[in-house]
Amino acid sequence: MSEKELIKIIQTEVLTSELLQFLHTLHARFEPGRRELIKARADRATKIARGEELDFLAATEDVRTSVWQVAPTPQDLQDRRVEITGPAEAKMIINALNCGAKVFMADLEDSLSPTWLNILGGHQSLSAAVRKTLAFENEAGKKYTLDAASKTTLIVRPRGLHLMEENFSVNEGVASSPISGSLFDFGVYFFHNAKELIRQGRTPAFYLPKLESHLEARWWNEVFIEAQNLLSIPVGTIRATVLIETILASFEMDEILFELKHHAAGLNAGRWDYIFSLIKKHANNAKYILPDRVQVTMSTGFMSSYAELLVQTCHRRGAHAIGGMAAFIPNRKEPDVTKTALEKVAQDKAREAALGFDGSWVAHPDLIAVAMKEFDQVLGAKPNQKQKIPARKVTARDLLDTRIPGGKITEAGIRNNINVSLQYIERWLSGLGAVAIHNLMEDAATAEISRSQLWQWLHFNVEIDAPSETIKPRFNRDLYLIWRADEMKKIQQTTAAPLIERAMTILDELVMQKEFAEFLTTKAYHRLLAPESLFVNWSLANHSHSTKEGDSL
Repeated sequence: MSEKELIKIIQTEVLTSELLQFLHTLHARFEPGRRELIKARADRATKIARGEELDFLAATEDVRTSVWQVAPTPQDLQDRRVEITGPAEAKMIINALNCGAKVFMADLEDSLSPTWLNILGGHQSLSAAVRKTLAFENEAGKKYTLDAASKTTLIVRPRGLHLMEENFSVNEGVASSPISGSLFDFGVYFFHNAKELIRQGRTPAFYLPKLESHLEARWWNEVFIEAQNLLSIPVGTIRATVLIETILASFEMDEILFELKHHAAGLNAGRWDYIFSLIKKHANNAKYILPDRVQVTMSTGFMSSYAELLVQTCHRRGAHAIGGMAAFIPNRKEPDVTKTALEKVAQDKAREAALGFDGSWVAHPDLIAVAMKEFDQVLGAKPNQKQKIPARKVTARDLLDTRIPGGKITEAGIRNNINVSLQYIERWLSGLGAVAIHNLMEDAATAEISRSQLWQWLHFNVEIDAPSETIKPRFNRDLYLIWRADEMKKIQQTTAAPLIERAMTILDELVMQKEFAEFLTTKAYHRLLAPESLFVNWSLANHSHSTKEGDSL
């Protein structure tokens, strides 16, 4: 069956006329506000670039100092000690729901390449998973089925506010515009599955990515209220966990929970995007140049302070605090590599559990037992440890303390960033959003760190650590091009990478252009689909659609 035929079949199942009207209503009501929020992001970024120092908001001090709590946590979200994450793809969904984790975060964002087939197929698979009818057969004939007795809670992550679904357009008078990826992903999943989840005694639950302010949380809260009213579902049924993965959001954690008060479940320390966000917001400020990515750990000042403040904030407000991703993946061909990876995961999860987190993320089923052991030792039979509230007062200065004693920028670190960026972009263009590279599970967040460091290091012509040389070399355009060519050759010699030249073009633009690009994914999205891929443009006004072949890239 061709991709075009498969898309048409899935469209018929997923994009019903009732859903189209639901999405149209959400778009008409909330798209203007989303655009205002995106503009506010740009305005704030300009102020920071001009020297504005980040601090807690004076206007919302009463929210931070007054006594209040979020709504009580539903039963199926009480115990979240180990959560596994991965793309909303049939095989991944089945394995994740069968693997024994307390929660599976099904991702429509950073670990899913947003081809139209991936997005539609993801929603089709999620609906089947909710009804426990999901099955999958790979090309070799191996069959995967969902365990009907699985008690793993499903949480869905829609795309961020900055991302659009270009394959789904909405009529606005004489013109049309693409729908927000956030509204599309939330709307499709909620419309098809909320009532079925409620019937089963389960919660329609979401992870909200890349928020930069409490006003964005307010927007989501209003979307939740409207969606519940449209489907005659009691307001407060939805629960959302917000990823604190931007440097700006770390200064508004209380306010974000307050805005989502009746729908809030907790906050998550999205560590990789958080590092990227710090670099991005201060890309033109030499004070915020970080060393090699591997040296930026959770013991770094700004990272440890942010984690401590997140636990403190959540537990004061009765919300769950969920720790960050363990990106290590076992390598069955290299036992020593696997042993080291598991030891690092255990150390990371022991640190989080001791600090007060109620749970944490892993990227691979083999890490579940390791993470579970560390949280079991602290939690025992208790579902969480909300009673534990770190006492240290975390200041704005603490959240911006990027000092790393002995931190260095090395040739190996630069080359690794180039190699990871090239491999990830190539796979993303090929339709894969979660990619195993050098024994780590890379997604858009980790790729963003790599390419943003390259831009900043090149922009500031940074000194490269070279112990044997009296005069340290500096990173410049010529060195980048030489090392990029070397890494390209290594990749081509060891990996099938048919789109590597296209990936190289995108990386060169991201690294060498004068202005820092906001997101890798928005930069590359229009080049995502191959020339023969199908684009579908929907008109919600009359519930019709037109198709055309994708333009040659």
